[in-house]
Amino acid sequence: MTDVNVGSGDRLAVAVLVQYRMATTEQMHRILSPDVRIEQTRRRLTKLRGEGLIDRITLPQAGRMRVWHPTQYGAQVAVGWPELRGRRPPRAAYDQTAVRLGVAHGLTVTQTGLAFVEDARRRGDLCQPLDWIPEVHHPLGGGEAVIPDALLYYRRGDDAPAGGAMLRAFIEVDRATMGPERLAAKLAAYARLHAYAPTPVGRRATFEPAQEEWRRRYPLFPRLLFVLDGTGPTGITTRINALHTASKDPAVLDLLRTVPALAVSMTDLTRHGPSEPVWHPITNPDQHVRWTGALHT
Repeated sequence: MTDVNVGSGDRLAVAVLVQYRMATTEQMHRILSPDVRIEQTRRRLTKLRGEGLIDRITLPQAGRMRVWHPTQYGAQVAVGWPELRGRRPPRAAYDQTAVRLGVAHGLTVTQTGLAFVEDARRRGDLCQPLDWIPEVHHPLGGGEAVIPDALLYYRRGDDAPAGGAMLRAFIEVDRATMGPERLAAKLAAYARLHAYAPTPVGRRATFEPAQEEWRRRYPLFPRLLFVLDGTGPTGITTRINALHTASKDPAVLDLLRTVPALAVSMTDLTRHGPSEPVWHPITNPDQHVRWTGALHT
């Protein structure tokens, strides 16, 4: 979890765009300074654009909505800050054509992160804007990797059950642009990551098992949260059922014995809030539970 005083609002604005890749004016306002007038956020963004740190595209088909993104210069400046150490964005983050082509998925991922940040504020939990980290690379060997849409760090408030507990989650945002089977195949990829234990170079054969790669980063394997969008209730049900079917694979079952895996519609997430019992356990999709709870079977 990021625990760095990022100083001025200008610096946080640049850091958020470098990390999130893109956001609308309204999203930036709600992330940065929801208690002030949105005109102040617009002026801040315009000033940072004038300094060459960020830029924007305009979406004519969406009422000329402005979508902000970092520039190459802004990214170069920000990756030197402690709060963004090791989080160098890809070229697509500041290429305007790539931003335009990826805007539908990118803004949905940002909206999902915003839902968790705002929910934590309401509940007295701790989830700062930079605790939402898109596209963290997790190697599987052989040049393969698992790259979740986002990694979430979320600390429960002291008054909550298991108060003060740190929760981590891999987030997959699905906009129904791929078939249900391809979505469900992501469970198998996470099962591979859970079991992947590379043999260190130069290590002699021993009777001691190699340590799983994920343990170098996390004390517990992050829970899996699927956010489903881009389709109606019937389509959401179809996709949850596909995840449920995939959960019966032996390798996936081994993962889900210790790792919660849940799915929710984007509509329920934004209407009710992430902390409400709107999540369906992949192993028992008829249930409605909270994502912060214990393992559901």
